[in-house]
Amino acid sequence: MNFKTYEQGTGEKAVVLAKICQEVAKETSVKIFPVVQAVDIYRVAKEVKNEIWAQHVDDIEYGQNTGQILPEAVKTAGAGGTILNHSENKLPVEVINETVKRCQDLGLKVLVCSDNLEEARQIAVSKPDFIAYEPPELIANRTASVATAKPEIIKDFVNEIRQIPVLVGAGIHSQEDVKKSVKLGAVGILVASDVVLSQNPKKELLDLASGFK
Repeated sequence: MNFKTYEQGTGEKAVVLAKICQEVAKETSVKIFPVVQAVDIYRVAKEVKNEIWAQHVDDIEYGQNTGQILPEAVKTAGAGGTILNHSENKLPVEVINETVKRCQDLGLKVLVCSDNLEEARQIAVSKPDFIAYEPPELIANRTASVATAKPEIIKDFVNEIRQIPVLVGAGIHSQEDVKKSVKLGAVGILVASDVVLSQNPKKELLDLASGFK
């Protein structure tokens, strides 16, 4: 299974980029899941057929939780899954595992990010759909990537977290990065800056998708 996530901008930009993701997915047969902010889920889901994911949800129920994101709300808006524990929004492992269970009960898929193997082992207990290795120091790097700088850790993740598909992210910016990640055992990648900041997002996505061939 080839699985890619794509963190969008807001409003109209999110729709435009999600449509590009849909075009590339159709042309390459590589699964691409746009990952959008909660406020954009409904709008984007109405415009594209691709499965849309939320960037985050909270372990809350209906009630007095002002400012937090209710899992039921993102599902109703059209999301099919969510990311948790991105390096820009780290959570305690206990909270992660409880939130995974909440999402599973609702039928929301979950990808949990982790920046180290010990944390990933603890997260694996809750059996999320995917675990992603994403070293924070390489995020948005345009010259080095997790595939070139941390290949041995990718291999360790794949070997240790055998029961859960592993993705990799941080600095992924080329077809070669994708090829190397897949060769090391990853089933897919997370990508943001390389596409979002590109003058030609479709060209960048096509290049990355070709790495899965």
